[in-house]
Amino acid sequence: MQDWNVLAPSSHSDHFARDHLPPQKEWPVFQADVPELQYPAILNCGAQLVDRHVAEGRGERIAIRGMAPGPAGPVEIAWTYAQLSDHCHRIAQVLSQDMGLVPGNRLLLRGANTPMMAACFLAALQAGLVVVPTMPMLRATELATIIAKAQVSAALCDAALLEELQFCQTPGHAQYQPLLQQVIAFRSDAPDGLEARMQAHSDAWVPHPTSRDDVCLIAFTSGTTGKPKGTMHFHRDVLAMCDLFPRHVLHMDADDVVCGTPPVAFTFGLGGLLAFPLRFGASTVLLERHTPESLLQTIARYRATQCYTAPTMYRQMAALAGDHDLSSLKHPVSAGEALPDATRQAWKQATGMQITDGIGGTEVIHIYIASAGAEVRAGSIGKVVPGYEARVVDAHMQPVPPGTPGRLAVRGATGCRYLDDPRQRDYVVGGWNLPGDTFVMDADGYFSYCARNDDMIISAGYNIAGPEVESALLLHAAVLECAVVGMPDPERGQIVQAFVLLKPGHSADAEMAVALQEHVKQRIAPFKYPRKLEFVASLPRTETGKLQRFKLRQLQS
Repeated sequence: MQDWNVLAPSSHSDHFARDHLPPQKEWPVFQADVPELQYPAILNCGAQLVDRHVAEGRGERIAIRGMAPGPAGPVEIAWTYAQLSDHCHRIAQVLSQDMGLVPGNRLLLRGANTPMMAACFLAALQAGLVVVPTMPMLRATELATIIAKAQVSAALCDAALLEELQFCQTPGHAQYQPLLQQVIAFRSDAPDGLEARMQAHSDAWVPHPTSRDDVCLIAFTSGTTGKPKGTMHFHRDVLAMCDLFPRHVLHMDADDVVCGTPPVAFTFGLGGLLAFPLRFGASTVLLERHTPESLLQTIARYRATQCYTAPTMYRQMAALAGDHDLSSLKHPVSAGEALPDATRQAWKQATGMQITDGIGGTEVIHIYIASAGAEVRAGSIGKVVPGYEARVVDAHMQPVPPGTPGRLAVRGATGCRYLDDPRQRDYVVGGWNLPGDTFVMDADGYFSYCARNDDMIISAGYNIAGPEVESALLLHAAVLECAVVGMPDPERGQIVQAFVLLKPGHSADAEMAVALQEHVKQRIAPFKYPRKLEFVASLPRTETGKLQRFKLRQLQS
């Protein structure tokens, strides 16, 4: 078996990424102890995801469906693997020849989920660049932080999203970043746009021979704490996430069709909506925006077998599911935040299907605990995905007995390497990744989520998990969404405070607040009920759908 703790030589001309990895003594222990993780020293994941299928005779299979701008409005497109390879090769030549970028340079990508965004991502990997994907809704302030942190000199940007990025190119603007010298627009009909430049090149091009241990991705965390971190992943990591969770839990194959909502700039979306299907020669449907109704329509229209989205979307889709043909769907996959049991049950009642819940993270690139189908157990996320090991530990990193709450620790094929961030020493302790979650493991190896470590509320000596209170509130017929946090209290240390968004037709008044408090007392231990309850019109979320509880705490600080 390969020793993934010893790096193969880099192929990069620009050594920024490898030079700015954290000290190796601060890395987690990496394990490649399953056969599918034995990769050659020379490995380009972009070529493996696309060109390999063409070389092996699968070039005419559909790889990506989506929409493209047309003179009379958006038009539907379907690219085969051969066509996707052609686009990637041409874009890679624009990057290397027109823009003069060399292997190891960082390339910022800015775009929604479209076939061209996917092609740009894959082309950059094939050119040996380090991709820095960004969420479409980020503003110039956030983009400037990323550009400075990752030392980005070039970008490809959807033409519809240029304005905020151009502020970072404008001398005198507060967010001006002089290092960012080149920005080319895609999904553009401009004479200097990417599509026009692509026409000057042929598809006769060979991907750069990167090392399996070359950094290919700097993924910034989604900001649930308000301070995003850059996580660095190798070519081998991108393939490893494909060869573990989807292979062993979803049993993915070439006949799968996937769809969903997470941006490909977010590793949940990068895996589920791009890398996973391409690894298996399957196909993906990439659409820019989804409502609950449109996602259900997409599943029905394209006969999707896998859907990736957040718990909130499944809760909203459950009420509409009866009007759509979902018979093709085998795996509705939920991740990004905790899946309330009320949401799981609502979906199961509406569709007859179990949601495949999973926990992963940008630091570990994708899901490492999950169960699907008959393996699902009520109240649990699931078991460790093959290729990883996990345990629940105390403050001294010692395993706790089954049934005892503690900190989740995980290690395996992938893990945390922050870009120039002292928080590396907090995330990795003793070779284990500590995602910051409180869990319980039972005697059968099933892991159940309690709360984020900093979301555990200690009130009058009682430990209360905010998500448990949220799950109880969601069982009330009037509650659409809710969030629970601990607020300072002079007598109890903390009290449970709930922020509640009601369904239309219900009154946000004192009578409703009392009814919800009594509802919680009847379903979980009475000491856990929200002593303070505030009705809100919306809840703060990241672009990937995660609740930003820190913003709720700030309301009272």
